Amino acid sequence: MAERTTSKVTSKVKPAGTAKAPAKAAAKPAAGGALGLENARLKSDLAEALERIADLEMKQADIVNRIDRVIDSLQKLPD
Repeated sequence: MAERTTSKVTSKVKPAGTAKAPAKAAAKPAAGGALGLENARLKSDLAEALERIADLEMKQADIVNRIDRVIDSLQKLPD
């Protein structure tokens, strides 16, 4: 594959419609607080889900071991 010989130039000039930026900047702390609360809630939900997954994996391993023991016991029975 051919290498790129030119680099992409990004413009640092702001578009003409940014005159409303101070009004948006004033709204960001409130939105940031809401986002922070949602982020904390999602992290809590994730932690709970990970605990639940670990619990289910342990139960699954226990069930598989029980099934293996039953199969071994049945194979040892005389015909």
